[in-house]
Amino acid sequence: MSNLFRAADAASGISGPPSSVEYAADRIFRSIAFASAFIIILLVAYILWEIGEKAMPAVTEYGLGFITGTTWNVSKEEFSVLPEIWGTLYSSLLALVLGGIFGISIAIFLTQDFIHHRMATIFRTIVEMLAAIPSVVYGLWGIYVLIPLLKPAAEWLHETLGWFPLFGTDLAGPGMAPAALVLAIMILPTVAAISVDAFRRIPYKVKEAAYGLGTTRWEAILKVMLPTASSGILAALVLGFGRALGETMALAMLIGNSNQISMSLFSPANTLASLLASNFPEAGQVEVQALMYAALVLLAITFLVNVVGLAVQQYTVRKFEGKK
Repeated sequence: MSNLFRAADAASGISGPPSSVEYAADRIFRSIAFASAFIIILLVAYILWEIGEKAMPAVTEYGLGFITGTTWNVSKEEFSVLPEIWGTLYSSLLALVLGGIFGISIAIFLTQDFIHHRMATIFRTIVEMLAAIPSVVYGLWGIYVLIPLLKPAAEWLHETLGWFPLFGTDLAGPGMAPAALVLAIMILPTVAAISVDAFRRIPYKVKEAAYGLGTTRWEAILKVMLPTASSGILAALVLGFGRALGETMALAMLIGNSNQISMSLFSPANTLASLLASNFPEAGQVEVQALMYAALVLLAITFLVNVVGLAVQQYTVRKFEGKK
C-alpha cells in the first residue's frame, strides 16, 4: 500500500526529488537574481563615481564650509548649501508628519472593518491614483488653488500669533506651508498603501484574541494592531520621507527658492533638489561643480535617512514582533 502511495505521489509530482530540468531552472534563476543585484550595485557605484568626479574640485575648494555656510553667489563664486539642507529637511519632516498621520489613518479606515471590503478597495484605488499625477500638475494646483486658499488663514495667524516663530511672517506667495502640504499629498499614497499591506499581514486571530480579552475596537487598534504592524508602518514612513527628500518640480514651483533659514511656515525657502533643478540649465563650469557637490550632500542625507530608518525598523521588529 505504501509503495502504491509513493508511486501515485511520484506520478502526480507532489513528492520526489527535483528533476534535472528543475535543478537547471533553479540555477538559472539564482544566477539571474545575483547578476541583477550585482548590476544594481555597479550602477549605484557608477553614479556615485560620476557625480563625485565632477564634484571633486568643489569639494577641494570649499570643504565642509560648503555645508555650514549660507551664501550662494554665482558672480563671486561663493557657494554653500546650509539653507537648502534646512529647507529639504524642514519641508520633508512637515510633509512626513501630515502624510504619515493621514496615511496611517486611511490604512486603519480601510482595513479595520469600518466599511465594506469592496468600498475599501475603491477608496484604496483612488488614494493610489494620487501617485500617478505628475509633479508639475501638483505644482500648478498649488500655485493657482492652494496658495490663494491659504492666504486668508495665513494672514490671520500672522496677525494673531505673529510672536510665535512658526507664524512670524506672512504668506506673500510661494512658501514652506504650500510646499509641505503638496509634498504631504504626494507621499500619502506611498504611506497609505504600504501601511494597508502591513495591517493586512496581521493574522485575523490576533484581532479575535484582542476582542476575546474584552477590548473595544479602538483599544484593539491602538494597543494591538498598531504595535503589531509597526515595522511595516515604519517602512512606509521611511519610503515616504525618502520620496519627500528627492521631490523636485513641485517644490521648485511652490517653495519660493529663497536662500534663507526660517522657522516660519509662510516664508519662502529652498531645497537641494529644487536648487539643482533651477540652477543647472544656466550653470557655468564652476557652478556645475558646486551643484554636483550639492547632489552628493543630498545623496548622503538620503542614505543616512534610510540607514536610520532601517535601524529603527529592526528595533521595532525585535521589540513588538519578537523576531531576531
